[in-house]
Parts: sequence; C-alpha cells; structure tokens
Amino acid sequence: MSVMSQNGMLARMRPPSMKRPTVVSVLDMGSSKTCCLVARLTPREESRVLPGRTHRIEVLGIGHQRSRGVKSGVVTDLAGCEQSIRLAVDAAERMAGVTVESLIVSLSAGRLISEAFTADISLGGHAVTSEDVSRVLRAGAEHALAPERSVVHSLPINFSLDGDEGVTDPKGMIGEKLGVNMHVATAENAPIRNLELCINRAHLSIEAMVAAPYAAGLAALVDDETQMGCACIDMGGGTTTLSIFMDGRFVFCDAIAIGGHHVTMDLARGLSTRLEDAEKLKILHGSVLAGAGGEDDVVSVPLIGDDHGDAPHQVPRSQIARIIRPRIEETLELIRDRLAKSGFAGVVGKRIILTGGASQLNGLGEVARRVFAKHVRLGRPMGISGMPDAAKGPAFAAATGLLIYPQMAQLEHFNARGPFAGRRMANSMTGTGGPFAKFGNWLMESF
Repeated sequence: MSVMSQNGMLARMRPPSMKRPTVVSVLDMGSSKTCCLVARLTPREESRVLPGRTHRIEVLGIGHQRSRGVKSGVVTDLAGCEQSIRLAVDAAERMAGVTVESLIVSLSAGRLISEAFTADISLGGHAVTSEDVSRVLRAGAEHALAPERSVVHSLPINFSLDGDEGVTDPKGMIGEKLGVNMHVATAENAPIRNLELCINRAHLSIEAMVAAPYAAGLAALVDDETQMGCACIDMGGGTTTLSIFMDGRFVFCDAIAIGGHHVTMDLARGLSTRLEDAEKLKILHGSVLAGAGGEDDVVSVPLIGDDHGDAPHQVPRSQIARIIRPRIEETLELIRDRLAKSGFAGVVGKRIILTGGASQLNGLGEVARRVFAKHVRLGRPMGISGMPDAAKGPAFAAATGLLIYPQMAQLEHFNARGPFAGRRMANSMTGTGGPFAKFGNWLMESF
C-alpha cells in the first residue's frame, strides 16, 4: 500500500496503543546522513515533565550512514540512496534485535508550503462527535488540494462553535455549526514518489511521512515554548527549515535549500582543499565570530592534488571564519525574511530555537541573536532514553522527533493508517465489508 492516496492526501498512521508497548521504526533521510532509529513506546501516566507526551520512549537500536544520492532532501541517485537506507536500517535492526518492515519517514523535499484555511459544517443541533471533527478537518484539507501536490499534514489550530472562536476540543459540545481554523502543509508529488521508491527497493514500506521541520520542533521544544509561541530553525546539511508553534500547535513551516554542506563547499573553494578536508576544518576549527583567532593562530590545510608529501598550507584561523560567516549570515537572513512573510512573526515573540547539525558551529548563536534580534538557544532532543551520547545532540533532533510524532497522530483525522489499514482497505475494495468484517475491524481498532 502506497503512502500516497488517490485523494491527494498522504496516509496517516494510527496513534500507538494506550494499553501495551509498541515498537516503532523511523528513518531520517538528510543530505549529509541517513539515520534509522528503533524504539519502544510504553504508555505512561500524565506527568508535569513533558506533559504532552503519552508514552515513554526508549531507543532499542540506532544506525546512521553518510547519505548517498540525496541533495537538499531530494533523491538524485536511486541506487546510492537505497544503499544508505539498507545500511542504516540493518545496523538498527542488529542493535535492536528486531526486523524492520515499515518506517515513519521525514520529508524535507518537495517545496513544503504552509497554508491556513477555514471550513465549517452543519451539526443540526446535536453534540459534536469525532466523526464531525474528522469531517470538518477533511473539508478544510480539501481546499489545499492541487495538481501534483499532496497534503502532508492537516492540523487544527482552533475550532469555533456557532461563531464562538477559540474552542480547543469541541467534542461533546452542542451547536448548529462547527468551524475550524487549520494549518495544511503540502509537498510536491514527484520527490515523495522517488523517496518512497527508494524505500520500497530496500523491501520496506512507509507507515507515515512527517515534515522534517515539524519533527525537529517536536523534539527540541518544551511545552511552554509551544504554548507561548516560538520558532524552531533546523539547520541541516542541504536544507534549513523553519517551523512555528503557537498554543501548542504546529502552525507554519518553510524551507530553503541552503545548509551546512554549502559552508563546506565555500571552504573547499576558498582554501583550495578537498571536500573531506574542508568538512574536517569546519568541524574542528570552524567559527562564525569575526575575531576567532589572530593572524598567528594558524591551521594546516592540505591542498588539492598535493600527493607528494609536501608541507600543508598554513592558514590563519580567522580566514576560515571570514569564509564561513557570510554564508551563515545569508542563511539566517533568508529565514528571517521567510519568518516575516509568514504572518506569524508577532506570535514568535522573542524566542528562537536552533537545532540540526550545522547549528553547532562556534558562535552561531551570537550571530543569530543579532540577525533576529531575539533570544536564541540551542535545542537538543528531550525525553528520549537509550540514545548513545554521540546521538544526543542537535544533529539528531529530526530523527528523534519522528519517534514523538505517533503520539500526535490523533490530531490528524484523515486516512487512518496502521498495521491493519491495508487489510481494512482490501475488505472495502473487494466488497467483503459485511457484518463479520465490521466486527473484525472493531476488534483490531479496539485491541
């Protein structure tokens, strides 16, 4: 069963069971690394610590590989991309001692577009049911349907009942007309199909696709930040994404095709060195601060084609900073402009959270504070146990956010998807949806 449905909406997964532990597998396919995580989700009682979480998350296995065949989140080489997926999933399977069949996958390609819509339906004076909520959300999502694009997320911002705004949960309330203000995120079909094709070639299926900026925000933000309003900037290898949260809801996302790899390319060109050496220089000596190192503070730079054992070229550390800083400033200024155009700049207030591998550059927080004129902090994944120390940093925010997403799946009410979704669809297609099939569906959904 394809993740892409015929009605233009990506299939959603069912929320995890509230009665017993569930094992989930996720795949974060970035431009620099491909990461697979296998984790156990165990139901937990409501807590003041991370109050939005319904399950404890324990990582059982992790595998990550250098990405091949992916550029700015878009698949450019099927064979290379498939190999990265196979290696990452195999390592996670061996560590967890399980066999992975389906995955929750991050999506940063396809020119993600956020739109806000309103919709309403007639209730006829009866109490609002879950079916009514699904119906009004589906009506809102249908406004976003366009040729060659699919709805990735369809999330309510707030509801209204008979014109009264600000209703958080209308179920059980009585009225004549139910309305919704909602956020719909869409992406182009072709990059989605190619990503799914790579995963299918590795003999795996997609359980759900999650916009990468949404996943990063779920991992890096605390409850108070999402309630008061904040922006999360995920700086990856090939893309930099923006997500905005307000009143605990994901209300906007955007992305630009510039990331840490572009900094590496600038260094390779500016210092006439190989990409591998430029990446090492960026990690070990990179900074965006103008005063990083004096002229006497030098580093060794191997030159391209220098295979005769000659002494490496000596470059002042400050020169590396002078190459890196313009690209970082350009990236942050582009995101600042996207934030201003979003209409949510006032909602964000004074709070910016940086995450992603490229956010770890020395001094980047200080430059971001100057560019945005806001408070900036570095966001790391929270509330996940079993992660190795090397994977607890900002570079793994999107991957761990995918593990949190199943707990938020109930917010999206169209095309429920889960372990038995294909079986239910088969019944309806073959005309065997009689009493026994309905009783079987009830058993599967209840237990």
